[in-house]
Amino acid sequence: MEIKANYELFSPQNRIMYTALQESELLSQSKKFIQSNILKSSDIDLIKACIRYHEWKYYIQNNAVITDGEYDVLYNLLKQIEEQNPNLVSSDSTTQRVSSDISSTSTSVEHMTPMLSLDNTYNIEDLIDFDKRIKKLTNMSDDEILEYLVEPKFDGGSMAVIYENDTITRAATRGDGIKGEEMTANARTIKSLPLHATFSKFIIHKAELRGEALIQKDNFKNLNLRREIDGLPLLANPRNAATGVMRVKDPQETANRNLDIFIFQFSYAVDTNGVNQLDQFATQDDMISALSSIGFKVANQERKVCKGIQEVYDFIQTWAAKRDQYEYELDGMVIKVNELSIQERCGYTSHHPRWAVAYKFQAKQATSTLINVEFQIGKIVRSITPVAKIEPVSLAGVTVSSISLHNEDFIKTKDIWYGDQVLVERAGDVIPYIVKSFPELRKPNAKPIEFPSHCPECNTPLIREAEEVAWRCPNFFCRAQIIQRLIHHVSKEAMDIDGLGASLVERFFQLGMIQDMADIYNLDYKAISTLEGMGEKSAQKLKLSIDKAKSNPIHRLLHGLSIHHLGKKVSKLIAEHLDNVMNLQHWTIEKFIEIKDVGPVVGQNIIQFFADPKNIQMLEKMKASGVNFIQTDEDRPKQVSEDSAFFGKTILFTGTLKNIGRKEAQELAEKAGAKNLSAVSANLNILVVGEDAGSKLNKAKAIPSIEILTEEEFLLKVR
Repeated sequence: MEIKANYELFSPQNRIMYTALQESELLSQSKKFIQSNILKSSDIDLIKACIRYHEWKYYIQNNAVITDGEYDVLYNLLKQIEEQNPNLVSSDSTTQRVSSDISSTSTSVEHMTPMLSLDNTYNIEDLIDFDKRIKKLTNMSDDEILEYLVEPKFDGGSMAVIYENDTITRAATRGDGIKGEEMTANARTIKSLPLHATFSKFIIHKAELRGEALIQKDNFKNLNLRREIDGLPLLANPRNAATGVMRVKDPQETANRNLDIFIFQFSYAVDTNGVNQLDQFATQDDMISALSSIGFKVANQERKVCKGIQEVYDFIQTWAAKRDQYEYELDGMVIKVNELSIQERCGYTSHHPRWAVAYKFQAKQATSTLINVEFQIGKIVRSITPVAKIEPVSLAGVTVSSISLHNEDFIKTKDIWYGDQVLVERAGDVIPYIVKSFPELRKPNAKPIEFPSHCPECNTPLIREAEEVAWRCPNFFCRAQIIQRLIHHVSKEAMDIDGLGASLVERFFQLGMIQDMADIYNLDYKAISTLEGMGEKSAQKLKLSIDKAKSNPIHRLLHGLSIHHLGKKVSKLIAEHLDNVMNLQHWTIEKFIEIKDVGPVVGQNIIQFFADPKNIQMLEKMKASGVNFIQTDEDRPKQVSEDSAFFGKTILFTGTLKNIGRKEAQELAEKAGAKNLSAVSANLNILVVGEDAGSKLNKAKAIPSIEILTEEEFLLKVR
């Protein structure tokens, strides 16, 4: 079928479903655009269709058929033609996902139908009671078997999205269920939410959908890693990270969070005459399948139509066992009567639909008492972090007694006082978090938490920069900071001095044996051997570890200097271009930013460090003690043989590895010429599977081009 003969197939007036034949045409036409790198204004509808197709393949199906670079070519072609022809720009163009406008106000909007809550169940007895109520409401006999649709209860933020004439027109938060906060500009940045969808295929002119906006666990970890590098407070959990950014004024902030959205309900649908069109669907599963068919991300592999309440419970238990391995946070499962006519007969209360319930997984929350707050100081960014000391409580298999309170604003917003009862949460493997306090239980003599005005260690007045939430100690030579920098210097990530842990560093500092990093390499081992708990054997073992560390590659030394933003990766990049560490005294900001992925901020921090005479004096002492300052073979860029089994391949690790740590495995793969990815897609070449592999394995099995290796097979090939 010729593409030109069916040009109208791709026009906004005739939205397409991606059949196999149409997919082939779209891919073929995409390649032509990419190869020619030329676009005529008359081709604009066609290239929009191509881009929408590739977004659907990548963000909805996790099965990209072109590379990121090829997608960028298509995107830039569209952007170029729109800049040349502003009259051709339409709201459903992918270039319009992120608005340049910043909203100064939020608007309350009314939902097409109320967004009700769900009644909760916690065990098989509750589910049996729910099943009995449905049968009683619909005059069914007890022995009849009802059909239920069971799907994950995603732990994110609920949204209502409206489409008219196949194009998104409005999005809003749940709010109070009747009205929500309008957030259309932010919703448009969510790439798994289509800017248009072919509702017209179902004779639907206007539709309202319900969905859950959330962040993938891996994306959340990367987000917090970037925030840590930038000296920002860490986000407590994926749910807060998603809901907190849905209402921000600048849509670019929402875009930076990489939100996803799963659609779980077709709540309203009418044709051009206002006639209800939901009657064309017989079951809840039919509605979800229809939404999937026109490009929405729904729980496809994750949901199941179950016959009878026992099958419902069995399916729930399957998910309860693997919830922590799933790529998104779940807090339960949702059970809905599948047949829509029975739903209608059941009806609603003012609070919830009678035909649906939520089954809540075992709680990852607990209450405890706040005993005290310690104010700790960081090693690099020098921010003061309040740490709550609570009565120990078991939470998701872990005993928790200390929880970060992040900053002064967090304490005030949560209204946390000394002695308060607090609700503690631990989602997945994320750090513990105080959800809220219970002021109504507060004792009359309770005292508020007062944030210190001076450094708790050196008494220097604290400073708080404009638009920052953290209070910082400006004294670089603050005793607490020195200790933290020393602990980092000897850590496994930096100089990796085995046997010199945090407690020993603090002890040596208290005794005056170590005052700066240079002293670590000039210890009095005879004096150490006389210390309680040490002895000559321990002292000699420590000496061997320190002597070994002196020969470390210079990227470890750079990372160990505790220069703000100079992390492990950037240290390696700089070491590749550095003959001698002391040469950094003469580097300009231009030389730093010439190195790919080394920015001006870290460059300026390094320049400031090497401009301080005290730091130069310390480095000279280290060098005189035998610490290596010269580039080693390990610092130089690796020349990987093209014969390597992993040369030029992309790789991903999933599940628990038995014989090697995840980071070590990723480093081995990189040394063998592979590039580590974070998600399964058609761009992935190799998936290495450990124990308890989750959904990534199932996705990889659906893509024939991905090679699946066990941990043992990987190690045989890489070594």
